[in-house]
Amino acid sequence: MSQTLLFPGEVEWSGENPGISLKTDPAGPFTTLASFFRVVLSPHGRGHALVLAQSPQEEAPPADRANLCLTDNEPLARWLIENYVAHFGAWRGLPALRGMQFRKLDRVTAGGDARTHYSETVQAGDLTVALEWTGLGAPFCFALPPAQSATGRHHMPTVFVGCQEATITVGGQKRPGAPIPRDIAGQSISTAMLAFSETWVRA
Repeated sequence: MSQTLLFPGEVEWSGENPGISLKTDPAGPFTTLASFFRVVLSPHGRGHALVLAQSPQEEAPPADRANLCLTDNEPLARWLIENYVAHFGAWRGLPALRGMQFRKLDRVTAGGDARTHYSETVQAGDLTVALEWTGLGAPFCFALPPAQSATGRHHMPTVFVGCQEATITVGGQKRPGAPIPRDIAGQSISTAMLAFSETWVRA
């Protein structure tokens, strides 16, 4: 017997949201975080945004390790940061979000097969940021109920792909650190994963 699942509420946005969170000490704080968005549906239209914290614990770090948002739709990016990124576990309460510098994104290029490896390369003026995921696991599809979602207010059906290794390269310089293990929906992955077909439905 087939069963149709209908999530009650308003679809706020849908798209992709792969991320990488790195630590130099598994027991210490995250040292670099990247959350990439490719949004196909939202109140602010379509767009891309890379939210990059090179200095998560600083609101106004030096320029060589600035906290940046590279985007081709700034209203969308600001809305995502305020309503979603600020609630993500690794990002919650970070000073970096208060001093985020916004830059116009010129080009985004996806690479890889999403089965063995994957990449997103973002260009903004003379700055290039490359995110790479390798050692990919089997994809799995799940739906978090509102009480378990990052915001506490949304259903979140999505497809996740965990990975063993990931890197963030900014202006040709690889950021230090590595992802650490984590569990979600009964699956063992890491703090670097691909998130496809991600949809947030306000309950």
